[in-house]
Amino acid sequence: MSSLHLLQSPKPDVTLSLNLSSQSNTTSFSPTSSHSHDHNHNHLQTTSSSSSLTKAEAEKGGVVLIQLLFSCAKHAACGNLRHADSCLSQISQLASVDGDSMQRLAARFASALALRLVKRWPGLHKALWHKPQMGRAQLASVPTFPCLGIAYSIIARTLIHSLSHQDAIHFVDFGSGDLRLWIPIFRRLAVPGEPRENGPLSLNFTFVHGNKAILDKLGLGLAKEAEALGFSFEYNALNIPLQELTSEMIKARPGEALAIVSILSLHVLLAEDDRVEAQFGGKRNKGIKDCQQMSQFLAMVKSMSPKVVLLVEQEADHNLNRLVDRFLGSLHYYSALFDSLDATFGSSSSSSDDQERLELEEMFGREIENVVACEGLDRVERHERYEKWVVRFGGAGFRPSRMWFDPMEDANKMVKVCGSELEGYKVVNNKASFVLCWHDRPLYAVSAWIS
Repeated sequence: MSSLHLLQSPKPDVTLSLNLSSQSNTTSFSPTSSHSHDHNHNHLQTTSSSSSLTKAEAEKGGVVLIQLLFSCAKHAACGNLRHADSCLSQISQLASVDGDSMQRLAARFASALALRLVKRWPGLHKALWHKPQMGRAQLASVPTFPCLGIAYSIIARTLIHSLSHQDAIHFVDFGSGDLRLWIPIFRRLAVPGEPRENGPLSLNFTFVHGNKAILDKLGLGLAKEAEALGFSFEYNALNIPLQELTSEMIKARPGEALAIVSILSLHVLLAEDDRVEAQFGGKRNKGIKDCQQMSQFLAMVKSMSPKVVLLVEQEADHNLNRLVDRFLGSLHYYSALFDSLDATFGSSSSSSDDQERLELEEMFGREIENVVACEGLDRVERHERYEKWVVRFGGAGFRPSRMWFDPMEDANKMVKVCGSELEGYKVVNNKASFVLCWHDRPLYAVSAWIS
């Protein structure tokens, strides 16, 4: 999405009206200006549907969309509904969920901004917003996503390295529920490097999730695999949100090696009423605002003395109070994700690939809607960067642990080791974490923690 990188990130407090430059001249553009916009809009409306759209025209169209999105976000934050509606009207003529990557991204952000505006009238929102309540994004239901495969491979290698000689293991899954992660781990554990002293491996598995159907599906799949491998297996399904989990529910037993895996789930515990901090101020630790719910949860996890905690989180800073601040950051972040999807699926004419891409983009669209349209306790997609998790986990008494890594193997080669041949993905070894990137844009961080 090169059009996004043509712009320097504007500061949130300054005007979001930018200039478009060409080789011969500079054209001033204001989203609310009728004359200059009508010419650009008519030209783009014609060319966006043309199969002969040039790269320069696509980039120019992308810049116009970015300007409109920034202006709309600013108007939405200020409560200027008339101007926000005008921007959305213009965006709707240029954006498309089946267009190029910039048009697809713009369609998702426009939907999020529209939702934010409509939510000012709760009755109207409930009457008109008929989208199904899908809950949080479920990567486990998406067939193809290279970043997920890379993260799974890193997690599997780390767990096997840590647990391969244990006789009794208790896995706790905070919300992923993906057989593509767990079945390969089960199979690797069935072939230990040395014979086990106390007979067949004993496996206890706790899965925390708010969807009973997903809980049942994982339980059946794991039980079938454990039986085939000759494991002693127990499954503890907890149909609750992560916020309600207690250590007693885990039912950890003496002698078990406890391993906890959280994939894109832990940040929901950062949700809080931001009006309290805005009015009274909040405590901060090394510049990071404290969150009592997260601190209590991590203290509870620490009290169970896990052998290892594996964490996968978005490498982004979307836990910000001001809409324009997090809108700007999320636009850059998701532009990289949509670019990576374009590289993964863009050249495919397969209907199944189109469906997979749509599922992924709808999933990211729900994240975008939560980041942009929601506030307070409803805003659960509060992504934070690895350095902030270091402070939070450190405050609970955890230490970063170096994960599996062969010093003879360059980190960038891990992408191929983990099953992705697509050029553009890379893995950066950042001390005790691996950062999964699309080119130079960090997307996800995988880290390990010990007590």
